[in-house]
Amino acid sequence: MFKIQEVRELIKLIDNSNIDEFEYVNEGASIRMKKQSGEVVTYQAVPVVEQAAPAAVQAAPAPAPAAAPAPEVKEAPAAEAANLHKITSPMVGTFYASPSPEVGPYVSVGSRVGEDTVVCIVEAMKLFNEIEAEVNGEIVEVLVKNGQLVEYGQPLFLVKA
Repeated sequence: MFKIQEVRELIKLIDNSNIDEFEYVNEGASIRMKKQSGEVVTYQAVPVVEQAAPAAVQAAPAPAPAAAPAPEVKEAPAAEAANLHKITSPMVGTFYASPSPEVGPYVSVGSRVGEDTVVCIVEAMKLFNEIEAEVNGEIVEVLVKNGQLVEYGQPLFLVKA
């Protein structure tokens, strides 16, 4: 069964890709999407586990539910003033500060980082993607919380280069 958030993430990922048609099957539930004139259209109803904000998933052929507006991104006023580097999320997914719950975070405020230093993980569709700092410097602010959903391009850390 798919959670509504998983369906929304799939729609966003397909919509932002150059894939024209997509089918995903997981434990007896399946979803099939096809792009038409810039929109993602779902062609098969999917068993969905409702979460706090219920949304309708429609059967074929009907447009997919509209994606929720992007959450407001926390912008630190000091970012422009101090000319800090922003480490951003390269994808939609779930932010994890550490490789596992038993281990401390990769970095915290005050940590020194190099270009290839892993600063966090963004999990998307059961794939854990290590995010690197891509700049030498010091972490001055962590902008997201562990387990928080993040959007493509959302700032995750501020680094003083």
